[in-house]
Amino acid sequence: MTHAFDKDYWDAVWRGDRALAMAAGEPHPHLVAETRDLEPGAALEAGCGAGVEAVWLAGAGWRVTGADIAADALARAAERAAAAGVADRVRWVEADLSVWEPEERFDLVTTHYAHPATPQLDFYDRLASWVAPGGTLLLVGHLHDEGHQHGHGHGEEAGPPAEASVRAADVVARLDPARWEVVTATESRRTVTVPDGREVAVHDAVVRARRR
Repeated sequence: MTHAFDKDYWDAVWRGDRALAMAAGEPHPHLVAETRDLEPGAALEAGCGAGVEAVWLAGAGWRVTGADIAADALARAAERAAAAGVADRVRWVEADLSVWEPEERFDLVTTHYAHPATPQLDFYDRLASWVAPGGTLLLVGHLHDEGHQHGHGHGEEAGPPAEASVRAADVVARLDPARWEVVTATESRRTVTVPDGREVAVHDAVVRARRR
């Protein structure tokens, strides 16, 4: 099934039955692992959803901008930041990331499974352009697996739609080696427990690169 991934789609998601499960959980393990050696500065969490990763970054000392197209997701994110005592370190922006342009460049630009109404690799190109010199780009996406059944999206056993999936090598191929040093390019498969107690397989494509 092909999805529009536009504002109407994401507003419906965050007002629907999946919202509670999407808002739950711990910060993404790849974010924790890949940023532990970075000096905190200004960070952008693109497609921040309910703010799990943005709030974790703020707690780790980053000044964070969390951007998402869905107002309901941002409302949940603001509540999370307040409860964690980091509301003063996070700025929430309602934005369509396929057209939005930030007013600054960031020491860290990261995203976790976000897919706006634009081709996935084009979206990653936009994120890369927002990284300051010497800064880090960290992309965590759904792994495109030819042998995996594709379905409707987050948390479903059928897996994400094909148009929202990538391979790490395809992401790396978009990064000019004269401008980027690729630190991590990996594809991982892990099992997570969802709020209803089921264990589901999650397949990730992870790319971390430093702008020269």
